[in-house]
Amino acid sequence: MMAEARTAAPIAIDCLVEAGAWPEEEELQAFAERAIAAASSCVKGPSAAALTILFTDDAHMQMLNGRFRGKDSPTNVLSFPAAAGLSPLQEPHHLGDLALGFETVFRESEDEGKPFDHHLSHLLIHGFLHLLGYDHVTPEQAEKMESLEKQALKSLAISDPYA
Repeated sequence: MMAEARTAAPIAIDCLVEAGAWPEEEELQAFAERAIAAASSCVKGPSAAALTILFTDDAHMQMLNGRFRGKDSPTNVLSFPAAAGLSPLQEPHHLGDLALGFETVFRESEDEGKPFDHHLSHLLIHGFLHLLGYDHVTPEQAEKMESLEKQALKSLAISDPYA
């Protein structure tokens, strides 16, 4: 499932701004499309796919993180892959959902001295790779996932976030 290098398939992205000081929804939509297309061009996935991205605040992220991961704290990005076997023949294939928390994303970009849009691109790519089944639990998995992230970010003229 996780082969590399292909022509990017169309990815339908539905963005929803729920809370937080995010830019306008149209700007986030275009931004997400660029980041996901960059990641999509680095991996093999469905011939046509869709995902939903929720842009929210830390309070909602803390609730989601507690409910689904048992961690009572906000986080930057959460990935919710679609259930296996959920209409696999339907096009576009729904990959799942991402949620991002504004305050944490903003604070991390400030603390790390990275432009906000670069950090957001990285998190969108990271979350998208999780939807495709990539993970970073073992050192080997982390190396593979980080390599794909760096490749996608480089195509967007964004420097290595791990350097």
